[in-house]
Amino acid sequence: MPPVTNLLYANDQRGQYPSSLYAQTRQMLDPFPAVKGEVRADVAVIGGGYTGLSAALHLARAGRKVALVEAHRVGFGASGRNGGQMGSGQRQDVDWLEQKLGRDTARRLWNLAEDAKTLVRELAAESGVPVTGGVAHACRTAEEVDHARHLADHLAQHYGYDRVQPLGLTEMAELLGSEAYIGGDIDHGAGHLHPLNLAIGMARLTDQGGAAIFENSPVQRIDHGSSTTKSTVYCLDGNIVCDQVILAANGYLGNLDKRVAARVMPINNYIVATEPLGDRAPEILPSRSAVADTKFVVNYWRMDEERRLIFGGGETVTYRFPNDIAALVRPHLLSVYPQLKEVKLTHAWGGTLAITMNRMPYFARPAPNCLSASGYSGHGLALATLAGKLMAKAIEGQGDGFDAMAAVPTRPFPGGDMLRGPLLVAGMAWYGLRDRVGF
Repeated sequence: MPPVTNLLYANDQRGQYPSSLYAQTRQMLDPFPAVKGEVRADVAVIGGGYTGLSAALHLARAGRKVALVEAHRVGFGASGRNGGQMGSGQRQDVDWLEQKLGRDTARRLWNLAEDAKTLVRELAAESGVPVTGGVAHACRTAEEVDHARHLADHLAQHYGYDRVQPLGLTEMAELLGSEAYIGGDIDHGAGHLHPLNLAIGMARLTDQGGAAIFENSPVQRIDHGSSTTKSTVYCLDGNIVCDQVILAANGYLGNLDKRVAARVMPINNYIVATEPLGDRAPEILPSRSAVADTKFVVNYWRMDEERRLIFGGGETVTYRFPNDIAALVRPHLLSVYPQLKEVKLTHAWGGTLAITMNRMPYFARPAPNCLSASGYSGHGLALATLAGKLMAKAIEGQGDGFDAMAAVPTRPFPGGDMLRGPLLVAGMAWYGLRDRVGF
């Protein structure tokens, strides 16, 4: 068994989904075999989350011979554990993008993000996964409320996007069933869904499209080829010989590529689910919109079809999940909904996502025959799915979308892949203090 410091094994049992509400309510999918012996493919995809599944699906539909390898089960990582929110735009707002990159580039990145939402809705429809409309952004300060209103106006005027509705204190309180925030907005063009079922549905479509999916096949190393030689992806009990490699492991990449690892930091986040609320607390999310707030360590929540409140909050940058995840998240939940103090939490789980220094995803070509996309910084449901398609199109010779994302500068963390952890711990402690004292 690999060492416990490997995030693939630090908190989870090999080949099993975590004990989450999503795993309990998932669509059934028979396991795929592990890699045995030598497998030959045009493209090897490493990682069975949204990015890898989307890449494999689109390549298979384009006629490529594809082998996808996943260390555990498809959707095992962040793709099957996240808050299920499909937000609009990039992780950074368009005003930030305009300031850093110019309006033309900001508009190009916005349009790609709109393509991402369309793609998710299409794949969810093919997979029989319902999408519920609406994601609200809950603000804590007057400055944040003013910025939300400005951004809604700016998107409508300059980007042709009029789906964002500003909300005042009373409107936000009615939307949330909570007086913890003083305003914000609701994006009617965003939505939320069952994230693991989306991944499982994409895996089913990928399998039907002709790609070979291998589970329980952790990658040990990659030997990148050249313009005249093949690449080899080495797994525990076999290898894949291929022309192209796609890295789609996100926070679980480990040391497979040090250049990517220096720019993409794994970080753990935690979610709880309540028992079904039934007729209790009818004021909470009456329209079933999802919500995310403006804290640096974001709180995010939504109601599922059984009226379970699924609430995420709290982050750590240690390898290990805390022993009592529910105890970590419960104070965040009660800060928004004190009326739920007697409600039972039936599920509590953690997951590993990945962030970058500027919170924009990192697209790169680590080798001449290798593409990588990762570091979605908590905004990956739509963008990760699009990333897979963009890498597939780049391999097919249509690299405009991939190159537009790759052109966004992404600096390495201070100290690269060796010292990024201790420095991030200090930074998270500072921002956590800011959140607690409210500035």
